[in-house]
Amino acid sequence: MPVEPSVDTPANALDGLIDLQRYPLDDLDGDTGRALIDRCRRQLEDDGCVVLKHFVPDEALERLERETERLSPEAHYNQTETNPYNSDADPSKPASHPLNRFGDRTNGFVAGDRIDGDTIIRQVYRNADFQRFIATVVGMEEIHQYADPLADLVVNVLREGCQHPWHYDTNEFIVTMMTRQSHGGGRFEYAPGIRSPEGENFDEVEEVIDGDRSRLKSLDLQPGDLQIFFGRYSLHRVTPVEGDKERHTVIFAYAKEPGFIGRPERARRIFGRMAPVHERLLEEGMQRSDALVD
Repeated sequence: MPVEPSVDTPANALDGLIDLQRYPLDDLDGDTGRALIDRCRRQLEDDGCVVLKHFVPDEALERLERETERLSPEAHYNQTETNPYNSDADPSKPASHPLNRFGDRTNGFVAGDRIDGDTIIRQVYRNADFQRFIATVVGMEEIHQYADPLADLVVNVLREGCQHPWHYDTNEFIVTMMTRQSHGGGRFEYAPGIRSPEGENFDEVEEVIDGDRSRLKSLDLQPGDLQIFFGRYSLHRVTPVEGDKERHTVIFAYAKEPGFIGRPERARRIFGRMAPVHERLLEEGMQRSDALVD
């Protein structure tokens, strides 16, 4: 059953769920809160990514891990060949062009309409303090929950051999929280700011796909780490998972404007289905605020 797009939560709903001593989301105007914001902003400006280690205390992390373990059987798995733009190939371009460079994507996603309002992760997603923190860090007056019932809150589930090849996100920024790490592999790699609203920079993207690691950064994320990432402009991937322990990551998707809905074809690729709102978009058409491929 679809989840309502917005539900208010108590101001103290994060007590015990995150480390408020280290990350005072309930007092962002205090000295420690302002210092946290400044540090996050500087790091985002430097390379488009900030990781808050041990954002979730151990006792809450155990609860979160159990929650994503319970949800993980709901993941839709598919194996497909995809380019960095989740689009069709362009036969007018050479085979080496990024639009024609397809990699194996084998992973699973638990769609948002499978995650009910009583779960911890949806309570965090809707929390006003959490949203204010994210908005302040990314330099926005406010942020909005997705109106997309499938892509608003997602659990990414990677089992052995699964990977997410080079790609971009549909939103300017994305917030993730790892709740379970695999025995091996599953490393997050990215090329900060390789494209911009002004252009795709296909030449340098092609170099990265060809194996040039000169501009890459690599993260060894651990359970309980929160990541804020400008994934619309930074090419990124997750390397193949090794071992029989699944890798679980919660994706909190926000937009700078209300009413954001992902492209219908993307929903079909990632979740194996569309919601009614996607079907309406297919009939009515949709427009984006920029001219990037996806």
